[in-house]
Amino acid sequence: MCGIAGIFSFAAQRPVDLAVLDRMRDTMVHRGPDGAGSWISADRRVGLAHRRLSIIDLSDAASQPMANEDGAVLVTFNGEIYNYRPLRQELAAAGHRYRTDHSDTEVLVHGYEQWGIDGLLQRIEGDYAFALWDQRTGTLHLARDRIGVKPLYFTLKDGVALFASEIKAIVAHPATSAEVDPIAMYHYLSFLTTPAPLTMFKGIYKLPAGWRMSLKLDGGIKARRYWDALPGQGAEQFATARGRGVEREQEFVDAVRSRLVAAVDKRMMSDVPFGVFLSGGIDSSTNVALMSRFTSQPLNTFTVGYKDHTHLNELEYAERVSRKFNTRHHQVLIDKNDMMGYLERLIHHQDEPLADWVCIPLYFVSKLAKDSGVTVVQVGEGSDEQFIGYPHYLKYVRLHRYFWKPYGRMPDYVRTAVAQAALTLSSVFPQFVRPTEFLGRAAKRRELFWSGATAFLDLYKERLYGSAPSPQAAPDALLQAGLISPDVLEPDTHNVVKALYAPFDARREGSDFVTRMVYNEFKLRLPELLLMRVDKVSMSTSVEARVPFLDHHLVELTMNLPEHLRIGRGAQKYLLKKVVRGLIPDEIVDREKMGFGAPMSEWLREDFGRHVESRLLGSHFVRTGVFRGDFIKRLFANHRSGRDCAVLIWALFNLTEWYTHWIERGSYA
Repeated sequence: MCGIAGIFSFAAQRPVDLAVLDRMRDTMVHRGPDGAGSWISADRRVGLAHRRLSIIDLSDAASQPMANEDGAVLVTFNGEIYNYRPLRQELAAAGHRYRTDHSDTEVLVHGYEQWGIDGLLQRIEGDYAFALWDQRTGTLHLARDRIGVKPLYFTLKDGVALFASEIKAIVAHPATSAEVDPIAMYHYLSFLTTPAPLTMFKGIYKLPAGWRMSLKLDGGIKARRYWDALPGQGAEQFATARGRGVEREQEFVDAVRSRLVAAVDKRMMSDVPFGVFLSGGIDSSTNVALMSRFTSQPLNTFTVGYKDHTHLNELEYAERVSRKFNTRHHQVLIDKNDMMGYLERLIHHQDEPLADWVCIPLYFVSKLAKDSGVTVVQVGEGSDEQFIGYPHYLKYVRLHRYFWKPYGRMPDYVRTAVAQAALTLSSVFPQFVRPTEFLGRAAKRRELFWSGATAFLDLYKERLYGSAPSPQAAPDALLQAGLISPDVLEPDTHNVVKALYAPFDARREGSDFVTRMVYNEFKLRLPELLLMRVDKVSMSTSVEARVPFLDHHLVELTMNLPEHLRIGRGAQKYLLKKVVRGLIPDEIVDREKMGFGAPMSEWLREDFGRHVESRLLGSHFVRTGVFRGDFIKRLFANHRSGRDCAVLIWALFNLTEWYTHWIERGSYA
C-alpha cells in the first residue's frame, strides 16, 4: 500500500508545477516512507506522483510512477494485485518485456496495453486505487477496487483535475480551499461517514467502490461502475449449490471454506514481515488458523486491550488462540489518557470524520505491529456483514418479518395517523424516538434498513438543526457522467438510501430482505466507514492491512446465500460457524460475540465528557446557529443519567474537531 497523487490539466495554459505536485505527494509520507517519485509529461499537462511503502519487489526498479517499454503508458498505484504472477506470465507469453523482477505494479501498464482498461479491471484481483496515463489517446484512467479497500479522491477546479489517496494532498494544492459541504455533513450525521461520491470537503469527491473514471485532454469525462456486489454473479466460476436440505448446506459450507482458504493464501504474498490482528473472535482466529497453514515460521499476532475498563478485553481468548497456533504474540494496553493524547492525530489522518471510536484501539494495535517490525497484517473486516454477525441485523430481520410487511398492507391513512400520534408522543417521551422514526418511514413507504451503522435518525436531525441545509450543486460533468445523482444533493438522506438500493432492485427484485441488507452494507458502511478506518489508521503508522473476507470471489459466492443459511435458527454467523468449526477451537466458535470496541460510553461520563461538551457548545456550528445548543446539552444530560447517547455525541465531536482542524486552522500538511 502506498500513496498516490496527480494533476491533470484540461487547458494548456495551466501547466503542472513540479513543486506543487511534490508538495501534494509529501503530505502522505506516512503512506510511503520508503521512497518517492514524480513524473510530468513533456507538455506539462499531466503529473503523477507516488509515495512508496515497499512490500513486493523491494528493488529500485519497482519504484513509481512506472512506465511501459516505450514510456507511452504510466501508472501510479496504491495497493496489491494478488494474481499478478499468472498475469505476468500470460503477458510475457504475449511478448511484453519487464524491467522488474517481480513487481505487481508492472502488470498494470502491460495489462492495459494488452487488454485495455476494462479488460484489465476484469482480470486483476486485489485491493487497489490507481491512475493510469495513456499518452497515445490523451486519457487518464482512475480506478478504485471492487470492494473499496483503497481510497481515491478527486476534484475538478478551474480547468484542472486533482486526485490523491488522501484529501490532505488535494487541499495542499493552491487552487483548492477547504470548505464544508453542508449536504455531505447532513448525510454524515446519519451514517457516521459521508456516502460516496461526496466528502465533507465541498467540491472534493471520492470515487465509489467498483468504479472507474476517464479524463481526456479535450475535456471529456466518463465514469462507470465496472463491478457491483449483486447476487447471481460468478456462476461460471462458482456453481451455486444444487442439493437439498443438509446436502445443500454442506455444499455452501465447502464452497465458502474453499474460497476463504484461497483468499487468505493469496494475501500472504509479501517480501516484508507480516502478521495478523487477533481479537480472539471467530474472524481473526480464522485468519490465524489459515495463515498458519501457509508459513513455516511463527506468525506475529497483535492484540489491544484496556487498562481502565477491562470488561471490554478479549486478551484471554487471544492468548488461547496464540498458544493453539504457536504465534509470536504481542499486546498493548491503553486507557483514557492514551486516547486523549491521540485525538488530534486521529482527526488529521482521517481526513474527513469517521465517527467510529474503533479507530482508537486500531491505531494502537497498528503502531504495536509497526514497532514490532511488521509491515503487512491481515484483518477480519467484512465477515460480520456477509454472515450476519451483529445482533442488530437479526432485530431488523424480525422487525421486517413481523411488523414491516404486515403493517405495509394497511391503508395509507391509517399508517399516517399512527405516525403522527407517535410523533406527538415522542416529543414528550424521548424513549419513543426510534419507534416513531420507523413508523414515519412506514407511513411514507420508505426503506426500513438504511445502514448497519446509524447515528442521527431524521427526527434527531430535525431537533439538532436550527434549519435544514439548502440543496447543493455539483459539476455538470460529474452529473452527466452518472457519478453523482442529483437526489443525493438534497437534504433528504433517504434519497441516498434509495440510490444505494436501485441497482439491486433493478436486477434482483423480490430477493430476500437479508440479501438486500447485506448489499446495502457493501455500498456504504463497508467501503466508506469500516474499510476507510482500517486504511487511514493503519497507514498512518505505515502498516498495510489486508482483508481476506472481502476477496471478491468470496463475496460473489456469499451474495447467493439463501436467507436461512445466513440466519439459520435465528443465530448469528450460522453458516460461518459451520465453515470454521474444526479450524479453530470450539470455545472460540461458540463464545458470545463481544465486538472490537472502546469504552467511549464510560469515558464520556467522566471528565473527558465535560471536555467534549465544552468543545461542542463552543463550536462553530453552535455559535453560528447551525446546531441547537439546547439539544446538545440534553444529549449530555441524558447520557449521564444512563441513556446511552455516546454514538450521537461522538459523531458531533468528530465533526466539530474536524472543522476546527481543517477549516478554521487549515492544518493540511
